[in-house]
Amino acid sequence: MTRVANSCDAINLSQGFPDFDPPEALLQAAERAARKGPHQYAVTWGAPDFRAALARKHARFSGLAVDPEQHIVVTCGSTEAMMVAMMTACNPGDKVIVFSPFYENYGADAILSGAEPIYVPLRPPDFSFDPAELRRAFEQKPKALVLCNPSNPSGKVFTRDELLSIAALAEEFDTFVITDEVYEHIVYEPNRHIYFATLPGMFDRTITCSSLSKTYSITGWRLGYVIASPAVIDSARKVHDFLTVGAAAPLQAAAVTALQLPDTYYEQLRTGYTEKRAAFLDFLSAAELTYTRPEGAYYVMVDISEFGARSDLEFCEWMAKVVGVAAVPGSSFFHENVQHLVRFHFAKRMETLAAAGERLLALKKKARAASCGL
Repeated sequence: MTRVANSCDAINLSQGFPDFDPPEALLQAAERAARKGPHQYAVTWGAPDFRAALARKHARFSGLAVDPEQHIVVTCGSTEAMMVAMMTACNPGDKVIVFSPFYENYGADAILSGAEPIYVPLRPPDFSFDPAELRRAFEQKPKALVLCNPSNPSGKVFTRDELLSIAALAEEFDTFVITDEVYEHIVYEPNRHIYFATLPGMFDRTITCSSLSKTYSITGWRLGYVIASPAVIDSARKVHDFLTVGAAAPLQAAAVTALQLPDTYYEQLRTGYTEKRAAFLDFLSAAELTYTRPEGAYYVMVDISEFGARSDLEFCEWMAKVVGVAAVPGSSFFHENVQHLVRFHFAKRMETLAAAGERLLALKKKARAASCGL
């Protein structure tokens, strides 16, 4: 959809990357690293100073005691972190529970690992799961469950009760929980992010994956990480070594600055995204579109049932070309045959969101003019 947006000069609210710069202190650190280095390989599983800063930052927000020498592998983005976690936890023939909708890579990660995905639906509008259905999935003896919290694409933030129910099943059936927590700092009141590894007895069976991409607006830097118990990390380092060898050394050096930013940075990040969410949802409401209010992350799912499109992909291509706004077809996130949802993201400057919102106000009029021939 980014390629479609570029081809027709649409405002790109599909692929989830910002159109604003990272923090100034981080940009200055990147300039220093470009001049002074390091420019050669870092330690395969992460430069020591980067791992130390990452351990301090994670401990600060999660309350967990993280040892940079025993608990961390630095990866090329959270995409690699998830692949490392999957290949560490699973052998060919194992099964993996994946909630649906899901970030597209999760099912592929399982398949590439030789594992079989077991899909458990999260049902709109609140994207909750059926405990009985989840138990039936666990009864198939999966090796792992993938948990994206806050969730891409739905914006769901799992409650403590939901997480505890997952934890109880993971304990009962001796299952790893692989978490994707890249949106940990983008959570809207009154919701709270709970690190799954902090739940009673869960640290040793949780493989936490995350990255710096979303928190510091550096999606192109590809700096991710895995945090887990020493036994898991020992295996994860071997997998990572054969996948990519290591993340970029100068970017790790520069990113230490980001990991040392004060609490006010994270407060401003949340405030800023809260304002962006409010502005964009106001436009969706003014355009009389039906959507699910996100609790975290920076995505919103919009229901396009009323437009009578033959497929969500055709609708998104038409909308990009005719309305001038690009979204992602919701079917790319679902195991089920879902064709009535699309995903927008609002990690954009206010002026970008305003321009997109103004175009969306004409969506229904242009759809009527097209006689719904989408």
